[in-house]
Amino acid sequence: MAGRERAVATLPKLIRSLRNQPPKPKSAYQQTLPSLRRAFSLYDQINLIDNVPDDQLRFQRYTKTGFTVNGVDYEGSLLCVGNFLMSWAPKKYSEITPDSLSIFNIVRPIPEILILGCGRNIEPVDPELRRFIRSTGMKLEALDSRNAVSTYNILNEEGRIVAAALLPYRVSS
Repeated sequence: MAGRERAVATLPKLIRSLRNQPPKPKSAYQQTLPSLRRAFSLYDQINLIDNVPDDQLRFQRYTKTGFTVNGVDYEGSLLCVGNFLMSWAPKKYSEITPDSLSIFNIVRPIPEILILGCGRNIEPVDPELRRFIRSTGMKLEALDSRNAVSTYNILNEEGRIVAAALLPYRVSS
């Protein structure tokens, strides 16, 4: 008990003495590091996680005319549901309709989110299309295709059930 009482009595003196000391200059090894948020962002990196199963889809690159997925180049628009990849008919943003996404009426389990890659620029989503997607039980995230593939990779690698409808990057309104 006596040791504890001495420690409690010494604590205020210790705090006062630390406050009165001038700050020590930082040595080379104590310098602050640049923010990792600036070094690695969705804008710059398509995939930051390398330890993913071989059977899992992973976008590695996008081009003006298509995408590279698991080392295979695909031309044109793509529709991804979980780890299933298929060619998709729309060639421009105005061709994305509830009919072009009608596969989500039969796919089970329903993905929790649909990432819509609009091409070069983010486009406003037609209210009819938004209602259709909501009626399936999915949430919608409309992004430019560059960020859409990054978001898909991250969510898919987290093990979430995610879908992506992607137009090539050259598409703009």
